[in-house]
Amino acid sequence: MDFWLSFLPIIIYILLIILLVIGIILGIKSIITVNKVEKVVDDVNEKVESLRGLFQIVDFTTDKLVTMTDKIVEGVSMVAQKLFFHKKNKKIEEDK
Repeated sequence: MDFWLSFLPIIIYILLIILLVIGIILGIKSIITVNKVEKVVDDVNEKVESLRGLFQIVDFTTDKLVTMTDKIVEGVSMVAQKLFFHKKNKKIEEDK
């Protein structure tokens, strides 16, 4: 019994030391991985920043096209409304 009381704490201490070493190694590996990911994110951010001007030009162009098509659709709908509803308004006035 005395053997187990002196032997088991030694085994537990050895296992705890191994666990601590594994934790330190995993911590160092995770720090290295985070640094690599940070470099990739910085690189992607720089590339997106270089394309910002292009995105602004595309945004400006689409805004102008939407404005132009809205005016065209509004004009066509106004002409159609005058053609179709003008006849109905005449019929209503004749009935009165």
